Amino acid sequence: MGLQSMEMQKPAESWGLKIKSKTKMAPPCLGLFRPTVGQCCHQCTPESLRNKLGQNSLGGFRNILNINEKHTRYRGWLVRRMCCVLFVSGCKVFPSSVTNRVERVYQSNRVKEALAAQGEQGGDGQGQISLQTFLPLINTCISSGLLRFVGWLFLKMLASVFGSFQVNLNHLLALHKASQEGSRLVYVYVRQSALDCALIPLALFCHSLRVPYTICTVKINSRLLRMILQKVGVIFLLNGDVTEQEFEWDPLSSAVVTSLVRELLHEGQAVSVAVSAEPGQGGQWLARIRQLIKDRSVPDVSLVPVGISYNCEPPADPQIGLSSVVKCLLSLLWTRSWGSVRIDLAQPFSLKEMCDSGRCRVDDWLPLQDLLLPVILNNRSESANGRRRMSWLLPFHYASGHKPHPRDDLSIAVILHLLYTITSCKAVTSTSIVSSLLLHKHRKGVKLSVLCRDVSWLTEELLFRNKDVGFGGTLPKVVHYSLSLLAPHLVMAAAPSRKDPLILPRPSPAAAHHLSLQAQTVTHAFILEAVGACAVSAMLSDVAGSGVSSRVRSDGVDGDRVRGDMEFDVVLCQTELTNRALQLCHLLPPGFMPPCQSSLSFALDAVDSLVRCGILIMEEVPRDVPICDVWKREGAFSWTTSDDPYNSDSDCEELESRSYKITQPHQCPDLLFFLCSLPSAYLRSLCWATSALENVLSPLPEADFKTQIHCQVCDMARKKKMHYESCSEEAVHTALQTLIDLGVLLEEQQKGGVFLSVSPLFNSSENRQKLHRFISQYLYNYHV
Repeated sequence: MGLQSMEMQKPAESWGLKIKSKTKMAPPCLGLFRPTVGQCCHQCTPESLRNKLGQNSLGGFRNILNINEKHTRYRGWLVRRMCCVLFVSGCKVFPSSVTNRVERVYQSNRVKEALAAQGEQGGDGQGQISLQTFLPLINTCISSGLLRFVGWLFLKMLASVFGSFQVNLNHLLALHKASQEGSRLVYVYVRQSALDCALIPLALFCHSLRVPYTICTVKINSRLLRMILQKVGVIFLLNGDVTEQEFEWDPLSSAVVTSLVRELLHEGQAVSVAVSAEPGQGGQWLARIRQLIKDRSVPDVSLVPVGISYNCEPPADPQIGLSSVVKCLLSLLWTRSWGSVRIDLAQPFSLKEMCDSGRCRVDDWLPLQDLLLPVILNNRSESANGRRRMSWLLPFHYASGHKPHPRDDLSIAVILHLLYTITSCKAVTSTSIVSSLLLHKHRKGVKLSVLCRDVSWLTEELLFRNKDVGFGGTLPKVVHYSLSLLAPHLVMAAAPSRKDPLILPRPSPAAAHHLSLQAQTVTHAFILEAVGACAVSAMLSDVAGSGVSSRVRSDGVDGDRVRGDMEFDVVLCQTELTNRALQLCHLLPPGFMPPCQSSLSFALDAVDSLVRCGILIMEEVPRDVPICDVWKREGAFSWTTSDDPYNSDSDCEELESRSYKITQPHQCPDLLFFLCSLPSAYLRSLCWATSALENVLSPLPEADFKTQIHCQVCDMARKKKMHYESCSEEAVHTALQTLIDLGVLLEEQQKGGVFLSVSPLFNSSENRQKLHRFISQYLYNYHV
């Protein structure tokens, strides 16, 4: 093609000049319109939402790394050089002591019962020896002087790492009012990196809010570093080689930390915990707090979802020592910037209201195998109406070896609600938009001018869906900034005679994994349309495979090859389309669907969303009597009582199913392929994991089983030399958990731990092929 690969070797200024010469100014919506995010759920917590409606909002944002003399009470030449020290000294601090806390924890009924059970098994004296190991954990406190010093140090460190640290001020007044009223605040965030534990307390400290006790699962090897952080409210659970699951399995450890949380909430302290969509990580803390409310040990708590958005996520470091911290500080002198970070604090809502009001329904939850196995193995077109039960979000059944009790479903519903709320209030960064476009729309490369045009289009679509974006300014600066941050994962090439460079993702697993992580927020924003588009793709695959219409080409053909000559002359039945969307809803990982909405309602909304974005149009069916002429329709009206709770205006609608056709504009295939590609990384990983089962000898320990499947999935990606985002460890583990819920894999509690094996039903290659066909129908380019 006569292209010379330059791979960002030219200075950033030269690329900036090319961007400015090839693009126009951004549309008015860029950075000017900010949707309100982080509202309470109107269905599950209407009282909490009603209490916050009358409060005024500060609005806007604040960069807490940009501190000057205006943030202090003083002015002058010397103040401008010591403004950070003066600002930290002026922040309000709520110190906490540990007076009699150890005695109160040891005298709690939970700890006494755990000690009694341990004494019966191991003899006398072991209980007191075990309790001594929890003393540093219980004696965690907040020292005002040390907190100010650590806060000043973190501000200086983050200023050299991040370009800005933005805090959304929209709901800060509600947090101040809740703190003044004595509400017990529990900040909940989704675990992304070890830096999350520091950002939330720092943001609250800079706004004179109570600094929470942060429950940290990161291993700190340095004893001095652990001691310092324990004086600023960091509760370390892990010490030595103990894992988080092993800590939860110990009855005494569970009793001590539950009693510790109870005492902290009794003291009026705030707590910060992390949740995760991975099995048994973080959800137990919310279950403990809910149990404390149920036992009336604590009257109520206010949960505050916190969304943290990184332009470039910091590298994960599961173990941190003093040497690693020193190396990090030295590397800050010449390291590249990690971009910016933004924190969105959502509205606090009552946990007791959500659990006790009965509005959060869990009675329609069913195992995934009951929802989908009849469809997969018996070729049924309709699946059972219900929601997928995800009991593995709580770690208790791993410890006890039996199925979870139905009363735990409400705790799981709270976890799912928080996962969805936190993801929804996170801002979409500019790197997320660029990564999503390069990964899902322009995988084979795109010209810079076309990329800028698509960035503007995708930003408008996100704002239209009430998703806030974490950037502003002119389009050339936004695109140039994003490309500079993503430069290690991109390849840029330009012909000598042309100034419009070509940009494409670097064909490596690390680059694909990084772009996929960045694009997740865009996938969450478009998940409704993506589910509907995958359902359309599945129906078009069936039509194309049956040979009914030669004008439909979808299965196994790349989108770039069919543009220009594709014609969709097919009528899609609403019932069948809704069933396909409903079946795909059951496969989605946690956090994508709102837990207070039924799966059927979500599937119907997914189909309707395609009509709103112009992909589907309603098919006009000729009839003698127009559907709007209700007077000439026989039996159009049925008399009902006015107080009938099941009465609805929709009873007068036509009972016949609607039909849809795909619109023919040139942009329709591009948008359809883009939406279909958004969930493709997870679905492809699920397909590859299913194919890899025939090469695994089972039963195997859980860790060994996952390692073997992961290696085989990586081999499949290397053979295809693409789709490396589907072979990440996180994607494979999520796919295996789905296979466990489907009954394809069986968990067996043995003496050596949890073992995984293929169920007898899926030892048959025929059933595995049926499962593979069912999943791959939602991948429009699976064979590419």
